[in-house]
Amino acid sequence: MSTGQPRFLKLTDVAEVLNVTTRQVYALVRNGDLRGIQVGGRNQWRVEDVELEDYIKRQYARSSERDSDRDDVDLHSGQKHT
Repeated sequence: MSTGQPRFLKLTDVAEVLNVTTRQVYALVRNGDLRGIQVGGRNQWRVEDVELEDYIKRQYARSSERDSDRDDVDLHSGQKHT
């Protein structure tokens, strides 16, 4: 089933989607935050489209957790973040 979109993305394509540098994406892949596979020769990495979507969802979840934690601190301290 092809949707017209490539299943695997180059790191440059991932960088464009995330609006970051290719070096930042490479670091995410190398440290395991973003799952990718190495194909062919040196530094030829690809990220499956579903892995990119999963990474984005995890980042949203982390942001929500941080916001929730900050709200908890605010409730206890009586201070608000603006």
